Amino acid sequence: MAADMKLNIIHRASLALLAAVLTAAGAASAADADAQALHVLNRLAYGPRPGDVERVTSMGVQRWIDRQLHPETIPLPPDLGARLAALDTVNRSAGESLAEFLELRRDVRMDDEGARQRRREAETRVARQAAEARLLRAVGSPRQLEEVMVDFWYNHFNVFAGKGIDRALVTSYERDAIRPYALGSFRALLGATAKHPAMLFYLDNVVSSAPRPDAKGKARGLNENYARELMELHTLGADGGYTQRDVTELARMLTGWTFDQKRLARTGETFRFDAGRHDAGTKTWLGREIAPAGQQEGEYALDVLAMHPATARHVSRELAQYFVSDDPPRALVDRMAATWRESGGDIRAVLATLFASREFMDAGSVGAKFKTPYQYVVSAVRASGVPVTNVGPMVNTMNQLGMPLYGCQTPDGYKNTQDAWLNPDALTRRIAFAAALAAPVDPVQLQATLAGSVSPRTLGIVQRNPDKLRAAMLLGSPDFMQR
Repeated sequence: MAADMKLNIIHRASLALLAAVLTAAGAASAADADAQALHVLNRLAYGPRPGDVERVTSMGVQRWIDRQLHPETIPLPPDLGARLAALDTVNRSAGESLAEFLELRRDVRMDDEGARQRRREAETRVARQAAEARLLRAVGSPRQLEEVMVDFWYNHFNVFAGKGIDRALVTSYERDAIRPYALGSFRALLGATAKHPAMLFYLDNVVSSAPRPDAKGKARGLNENYARELMELHTLGADGGYTQRDVTELARMLTGWTFDQKRLARTGETFRFDAGRHDAGTKTWLGREIAPAGQQEGEYALDVLAMHPATARHVSRELAQYFVSDDPPRALVDRMAATWRESGGDIRAVLATLFASREFMDAGSVGAKFKTPYQYVVSAVRASGVPVTNVGPMVNTMNQLGMPLYGCQTPDGYKNTQDAWLNPDALTRRIAFAAALAAPVDPVQLQATLAGSVSPRTLGIVQRNPDKLRAAMLLGSPDFMQR
């Protein structure tokens, strides 16, 4: 009897120990699932909103990634759609926007009373609505990867909104030349940006023509700005193996790629090939002899550049740098470039290779990414759960942090590396934004939203402070400034 009792005690103890082990394993498994969900929300999205980690965990990380790669399958919330539809300047065609701009500029030149004020008001309204459309989507759209890629490609094919008529054209540029192709064919994206009047004006191809001697015998007319950036930034990369002669020859191939402001304002024609401005001579570009073929010379150049091995490597590295680490693993870039070549430059396929990689999922092996001002502001608003009724504070903060929307003057766009954005003054401004945003935020809910992204050390410091400070400390912590 005593022996039986002892066996029962041992049996019960073993069951209790097994239950404890299984509970611990289940908790660890749940913690791992939450960590994976948080990781993809921080990299493929602008961080979690309240309830997002649970939703991704319930759906499964891989299924969530697959849906994000096909944003057309994800409906927009009706309230977001209604707010976007109400932004009239955002929904105007490029021609309508330019017509208003040109009319106001003409009034100013004619010294029309009040014209300067009307022009300032119109430009402010256009800029405010463009920012509102971008930020409302970034904060509230469930198509988060699409919003991330719109931001990525806009920086890659940057156009500065402060240059002349581009004040009126950047909204159309993002809507018509970037957004529809953000997860599609790189060749289609390249062609859409090349032919949009915002890019043609920004990099001066609108005025480029076959060289002609002036009164002093010097050649005038050819502008190489777009051809240079097309190879250096948009496709091959600075180390892509081309020469200065290749830049000149490509510029010659692209002469006549232009638009007419009056025709755009009157008829909506955004692109035209002007044979009279085109250099009809034979060119030698990237070791190839290019016979005269009018507009098709430029189209051929885009075909070659889109599928060039150097382009596959250059853009794949930029994508890996954005999603994985400031110095991405070479092996990952090589696999992405191979997918690029095999798929014909299919952006979705390249991203699928990236997101399925061990390097992407194993965040600890490559280190965190420091958030850009844009990523920080958007992710803070998302995490807070505060409704966006006015984008002004978000816009102002990004201006103060040196990253105004559509405000990068140079064609290389904004950087996404830590070196570009980590400095004491910027940290102070981020903390000030966090303090203002966090005033109505429940710190317990915020902590739950951020799941395991805040370290135990940071949580310990936060918990030792009054409730009214905790949410601000979480949003202003070093942990939250990384993704």
